[in-house]
Amino acid sequence: MKTFLKIIQTIGLVVLSLGVLSCEDDSKSSESEIDQISQDLGLGTWKITKFIDSGKDETSSFNGFLFTFNPNGSLVATNGVNTFTGTWSIVKDSSDDSPDDLDFTIFFPVSTKFEDLNDDWDITSHSASKIELIDVSGGNGGTDYLTFQKN
Repeated sequence: MKTFLKIIQTIGLVVLSLGVLSCEDDSKSSESEIDQISQDLGLGTWKITKFIDSGKDETSSFNGFLFTFNPNGSLVATNGVNTFTGTWSIVKDSSDDSPDDLDFTIFFPVSTKFEDLNDDWDITSHSASKIELIDVSGGNGGTDYLTFQKN
């Protein structure tokens, strides 16, 4: 009977250890994904190829603007004549247990034409040349889509 209890205890410790290691791997996975996306965004300029605001296609509002995601968290939008500066960041969503749920936050001063981009977007897909974002509004229940494509 003592041998059986030792086996059960050992199995319990192994399972607990695997659970802890799994959480650490998830955290490291999120950090490396954040680093990779940040690195990709920091290379070159980007343009908006899709902006759907609660079902309304407003992509053309951003025609001609190129976006630069600087490593210091500043975000610059310019069309060669007008320049607007905001901020950006990517963090793991602390309200979700999923290691893949990352928040992509964009903020421009509210007096600019870019205030519609201000939100904590969820990343639906990303590559070295494209990042697709979604936001389901808690207020009006609408769904917004935003896609940046490398220029």
